[in-house]
Amino acid sequence: MEDESSIRGFVVINLKRAGYQVVEAETGEQALESLAQHPDIRVALLDIMLPDIDGFEVCRSIRAGGGKMGIIMLTARTGEMDKVTGLMTGADDYVTKPFSPTELIARVDALYRRVGDEPEPEVRYEIKSGPFVLNTKTRILSKNGERVKLTQVEYTIMKMFLENPGTALSRENILQSVWGRDYYGELKIVDVNIRRLRIKIEDDTTNPVYITTVWGYGYKWGS
Repeated sequence: MEDESSIRGFVVINLKRAGYQVVEAETGEQALESLAQHPDIRVALLDIMLPDIDGFEVCRSIRAGGGKMGIIMLTARTGEMDKVTGLMTGADDYVTKPFSPTELIARVDALYRRVGDEPEPEVRYEIKSGPFVLNTKTRILSKNGERVKLTQVEYTIMKMFLENPGTALSRENILQSVWGRDYYGELKIVDVNIRRLRIKIEDDTTNPVYITTVWGYGYKWGS
């Protein structure tokens, strides 16, 4: 979803060269219509600045509808609030314009793998911790029997925590494990996703008891 035809054409050509099938949209309305027509879309690239519905609203609509596709925000802005807002509305990653074809394809490849349908190798399908149960086969998290809706990135972070209870995990370790060693982005994406995950699982986000901060290092599951 990109309203500038030159940029959209550049993105489409490079995605096709990388082997992807591409559905184009010039406006937010077109994007939502295309998503309804193609529910099997695995990764969405959303420009933020559009003349009708901006990328934030399209992202919110996808997540409100329970969409599990990967979402990458495309933005010409460099302000911190735009990046944070995109991630807090449900995006998995962001790319700031101008970007190189190599960077864009690397981000798409990494996200495509994370939202893939490859079967989990574990025999143990349920991981339990306190009021939480994470089913690694269905990728569903529940708290006190109630489902907690997660994006694929949030699921991967949650799985990492539950598999390493009480272990301090550095931001760098979380970044490499979740986004991949070749990730081009910034370390702050970890903090924003942790903040978003806390909103979904903590009883009081001002006093988190499940995902706790290890100051100057990272995070861990439990106090």
